[in-house]
Amino acid sequence: MDCMSAPTQPRCHAPAPTAGSQDLRAPIDPEFLVAHLRTVMPSHCKAANLLGSRHALDAVTRHVELLDRLQQSTGGRARDELLTIGARTAEFLGWLNQDLGDFNEALYWSDRAMEWAQESGDDVMAAYVLFRKSNQATAQRNAQKAVSLARAAQRSVGATRRIRALAAQQEAPGHALMGNPRFAEAKFDEAHELAAVPDDSHADEALDLAYCTPTYIEMQRANCLIDFGDPRTAVGMFEAELRSLPPIYRNDQGVYLSRLARAYAVSGEPEQAAAAAGRALSIAIDTESARTMSELSAAGKALQRWHAIPEVAMFTGRLTLMSTANPLDR
Repeated sequence: MDCMSAPTQPRCHAPAPTAGSQDLRAPIDPEFLVAHLRTVMPSHCKAANLLGSRHALDAVTRHVELLDRLQQSTGGRARDELLTIGARTAEFLGWLNQDLGDFNEALYWSDRAMEWAQESGDDVMAAYVLFRKSNQATAQRNAQKAVSLARAAQRSVGATRRIRALAAQQEAPGHALMGNPRFAEAKFDEAHELAAVPDDSHADEALDLAYCTPTYIEMQRANCLIDFGDPRTAVGMFEAELRSLPPIYRNDQGVYLSRLARAYAVSGEPEQAAAAAGRALSIAIDTESARTMSELSAAGKALQRWHAIPEVAMFTGRLTLMSTANPLDR
């Protein structure tokens, strides 16, 4: 699916009134709806961060589908407002689905976000969606697509300094997947430099990109350092970040603990690896994060040669049970 287009058929429509019937639904004021959604979006983000994406998915899906219906029958400035908040909400819905491992839905809603951003002339959102689609390509280990989309985001007319920093660090793992550590390190350096300078434009405030800090960039570098042959440095970076990570980011804590576990395993410290992995698995049971489970699977593979160690055996047994159990039984 091309990143600059979206499927022509919307996913969901309200049922049309039958012939001879009267539609008794009261119309919704588009401006009131936009103001409401801008108010509730932070609470959806907090729910996803703390409890997992599943806890925000249904409400955000209903909001996007409602926005989709309304923008089809609204014109003028009100429609532009619907498209603007719709693009932001659809992008977030794409992220929720990605975190839960549903890449078909993630790609679909990212494409809708791109379409709506372009319709409303929101160049900043369009640039951000290119970055997000690069992240999706990396998660699916499509290195060439990850690099090309990240580059497109960086040269986009709407790319703010923070978006360019995010896209530069997203280009780095694409190079790493292609076996080019020197290029990857150069992009991480560029991203760090961009993130270190305050962006006073306020153009990306609606996207809440305050997370794009030099520390965040270095956390992404740390994951690549495991494969670049420097897992001990990665261990120190993950440990430092986990100590300072606010409790609200519990979902990300599961991801970082999983990566820490792999770094410990590659460093030859299986007991520490199993301890970190066990903590991550406990979080994943609550959040249902496919991102965390993917990272835990990689940690489990790195621990295979120590399968006789009791701590490792306990973790791998729990991981196998988690991977095969019915979600209601976890």
